[in-house]
Parts: sequence; C-alpha cells; structure tokens
Amino acid sequence: MTVRYDIAIVGSGFAGSLLAMIAHRLGRSVVLIERGRHPRVVIGESSTPITNLLLEELTTRYDLPSVRPLAKWGNWQRTHPEIACGLKRGFTFYHHDLDNPRHSAPDRSEQLLVAASPHDEISDTHWYRADFDQFLVREAQRLGLDYLDETNLTGFAESDDEVRLEGTRHGEKISVSAEFLVDASGPRGFLHCALGLQELQLPGFPATQALYSHFSGVRRLENLYPTPDRQSPPYPVDDAAVHHVFDGGWIWVLQFNNGMTSAGIAATDALAEKLKLTDGADAWQRILHRIPALESQFAAAKAERPFTHMPRLAFRSATISGSRWALLPSAAGFVDPLLSTGFPLTLLGVARLGEIFEHDWGTERFAARLQTYAAQTEGELLATGRLIASLYANMNNFSLFTSLSLLYFATASFSETARRLGKPHLASSFLLHNHPLFGPACIRLFERARQVRSGQESDELAEDILKAIEPFNVAGLGDPRRRNWYPVNPEDLAHSASKVEASQDEVMELLKRCGFQLQ
Repeated sequence: MTVRYDIAIVGSGFAGSLLAMIAHRLGRSVVLIERGRHPRVVIGESSTPITNLLLEELTTRYDLPSVRPLAKWGNWQRTHPEIACGLKRGFTFYHHDLDNPRHSAPDRSEQLLVAASPHDEISDTHWYRADFDQFLVREAQRLGLDYLDETNLTGFAESDDEVRLEGTRHGEKISVSAEFLVDASGPRGFLHCALGLQELQLPGFPATQALYSHFSGVRRLENLYPTPDRQSPPYPVDDAAVHHVFDGGWIWVLQFNNGMTSAGIAATDALAEKLKLTDGADAWQRILHRIPALESQFAAAKAERPFTHMPRLAFRSATISGSRWALLPSAAGFVDPLLSTGFPLTLLGVARLGEIFEHDWGTERFAARLQTYAAQTEGELLATGRLIASLYANMNNFSLFTSLSLLYFATASFSETARRLGKPHLASSFLLHNHPLFGPACIRLFERARQVRSGQESDELAEDILKAIEPFNVAGLGDPRRRNWYPVNPEDLAHSASKVEASQDEVMELLKRCGFQLQ
C-alpha cells in the first residue's frame, strides 16, 4: 500500500484528530495515523475556560458542529450524554504536611478555591479521554479522511518535495508520503525518536515523576471536609480539578460522571524516591495514609487499571519544526498537570497550524510562518515551565504558592475576556509572556520565587505579584476580604472593563451572551 497525501498526522489523541478535521475542511487530503487503537487511557483530562473557548472558536471557524457542544458542560450533556466527562466548576487546592498528618486547619489559610464558572450550564469539564478521543476519531472518519490505527511506523525520510513514512499494519507493509507531517504523538514521540531530536531541560525546573490510575468507589470530599465558618464555598469543592499540595509534590483528583475518578501524584525525584513511587499500588496507599481526608475519600476505592509510573514527567524538545514537519505543542514539550496548562497550549498550536494551512499553504511565507510557530510554541512552554517551577519551589509555603497561582488565574481570565470581546491582540500569548512589560516582570518574579528564604521576602514578593497583575486582574483576585475563595462575580469584570478596552455595557452584553445569569 502506497498513498500520497497533502498532510500526514501521527497520533490520534484529541489534538491530532481535531487538526486532521481542520485540514480536511480546508480542502487538504489528510491521513491520520495511530500506533494503538481506541478507546485508550492517557494522562491529561482537565479543561479550563480558555481551553473551551479555543475549542469553541476552532469548531466554529472550521465548521465542526458535532464537536462544538463539547465546549460547555450543559451543551455536552444535552447533545452527547454518552461521552463520559466530569463537571469542572473551578480549581480547588488544599495544603498538607506529609510529616504531620492531620485534617485541614479550620480557617482558609490552607485552601484556595478559584471558580471558573458561576453555574453548571456553562461550566468547564474533565475529558474522559477514552471516550473523548474515540469520539473525535470517529468524527474524523465520518468526515471522510483516512485513518490508519494499529500502525507501527518504522521509517521516516524527508526530501525536497515530500516526507515518506514506512511501517506495517496488520502484518502488511505500508508506505505513506505527504507534503507535510504533523507529529501529535506526545512527548518523546514518533519524530523525537525517528529524527533523534535532542531533549533540553526546562530551565530551573526540578526533575519530576508521576504515578496515577483510574478508580471506582471514590467518595466526594465535600462530605468529609468541614466547611470553614459554615459558609458555602463558591462551588461544590469536588466539581473541580482538586489539588492536594505538599512539600515536593501534589495529588490530583478528577471525578467523572461515569463513576470513574482519575487520581495520581506528581512529585520531585527526591520525594518520589522517599515515597517509593515505583511500588505502584503500595506507594499510593502509603501516600493516602499521610493525608487523612484522602484516606477517608479513597477508603472504599478500587483501582480499575494498573498504576502507571512515569519516571520522567517534564519534557522539552530542542527542535519543534523542520521544512516539512512540525511538532504540536503536546509533542514539543510537557511541564506538569498542575493548573491544567497542557490543553490550552496544545489548542493554541492547533489554531496556529490551522491558520498556516489556511493562509500560507503553498506560498513562500510557509517556511517563515513555521519558524514563527516554533518560536511561539517554545516561548509558551518556557513561560509555563517558569510558572510551575516557582510553584514547586513553594509547595511548603502555601501563602506564597497561592499568590504565585494568581499570576496564572489573572492572565487566563484576562485572556478569555479579551478573546470573547473580539480583542485577541490584547492577549496574543499564553500567560501574556510576550507582553513587553508583564512578560519580563514575570520572569523576575518567578526567579525571586525560587530563591525565597524568609517570611519577609515571601511577603514582599506577594505584594509585588499583586501589583504586577493589577492591570490584568478582571476577577477580583487577591482581595483579602475573600480569604482565598474567589467566586465568578460579574461585577468584578464590569468594574474592570477599561482593562480590556471596553465599556461596562459591552462587558454586560458579553456576560449575557456567554450565559451568565444577571440580576
């Protein structure tokens, strides 16, 4: 079998399938190649407001109406209830001391709740990837593009006018040629191995490992954790990406509507060795024993699949594109699941490659646009690495950890608002890292955060963080009266309209358009 295409995409995760559909809509001939088969379980499951906005924009721009409902919980449940997912109303954080197991302090000093939506209808989701990825592959096939699963690629060659892939499928040799190749196969994936691409360190980022599985029988934490001051939190604490943070690492818990729960730990090498993560299920039980609330939550839980241990979590490719190929951001690098940054980084890459295929295919601009794409991808990966490194350095200093996280939440909410107002030029990069003032300021803040040695330094840095986010803070973040609980309050955005170059009326109209229930 020998076939020639305009574009070959290796890897049929959500990003590879979505880009394949986009390229097909643009009139390109596309083949999507997968080593395994669906359904399959992969890491990376929690979306964010900017993720869902990007998905909404892509499916609207490239006419993918069957996928568009997956951008919001309410539409998802009405349109595709057969695809399992989880309700994500926000980000929940709890701080723990593994050497002093106890329940959380009665005040809010050891927790952070940041709402992402005001009600379920327009909420974000956790993607149950076995269902989600399989649905997208089937949609790609329904559109008519070619899909080759269970394909073992063994050769890659590049010439002036094409790339050629050699391999086997179901015992038969295959040969595929294409004008361009996109690698969507993840960290240390196909092209990394085929081309022997160099791997670089993320500057200042600790070596980390992960251990995770899917569980049944996990209880809801809200039934175990007393609510401080008997006040209602801004959302049910389990309907979120739940983070349990401690010195050297953190645990995630994501609950799906099919009875499954994704949970795991990411930890520095030093902590991973101390906890003996290579022991798998036994290590997980030892970890739970150090966190009473989690031990109670998982008391009746059962691991529904073998534990996966990842000895090297972070990754950065030294090269992101060539004359006839490009890595999606998910194949170019990975930092950490903390803050769910992988999805937006990847969808930004899908959007940028889609624009290149739409406007620059076959033109003299194509090579230059690819270089720009690679530079943007690397810049955003490094910015994310600096942020997460600063958080790892302060997991034993939860007050400063909370302040540093506001750099993410402020830029994410600002970027979402700017894009929804039709002003993407106000936020053209993830974490606003290319902003002429804010970008360099963040680099300095992150560097200081990795070197904090005293309470005074910590307090001064927290104050400087609040000053840095002020021009972009449209969500009332850092208000001490809220004591680490941040609801979605339309008034915050209305009062900050000038920050996004809008009037209060424009902002209120935006809120109505997005499904906010206003007085």
